[in-house]
Amino acid sequence: MKKVECIIRPSCLDQVRKALSDIGLRGMTVTQVLGSGNQRGTREYYRGRAHDPELLQKIKLEVVVEDVALDQVLKIILEKARTGEKGDGKIFITSVEQAIRIRTGESGMTAL
Repeated sequence: MKKVECIIRPSCLDQVRKALSDIGLRGMTVTQVLGSGNQRGTREYYRGRAHDPELLQKIKLEVVVEDVALDQVLKIILEKARTGEKGDGKIFITSVEQAIRIRTGESGMTAL
């Protein structure tokens, strides 16, 4: 199993979520986060003063998938979250040794 964590633009969430649901991906975790990377913030003005925000609002989407589904999931995220501009985000992939559903005690892929 692999855990896919991606940081994407909030405006891309619905497209990514729907496309993942369309391939049968049932579980995902979505978190509103703040962060900075190469994009940095754009200058904003508040009460006539310039303010350069260092942290931008992003969405962190986490899914755990079978190894065989990884390429399909990555393709969807890359396709639906890419605008071609700085700030499109990042994808991180890690191995998951075990998953256990607390309610039933099921483990492995059946726990997902």
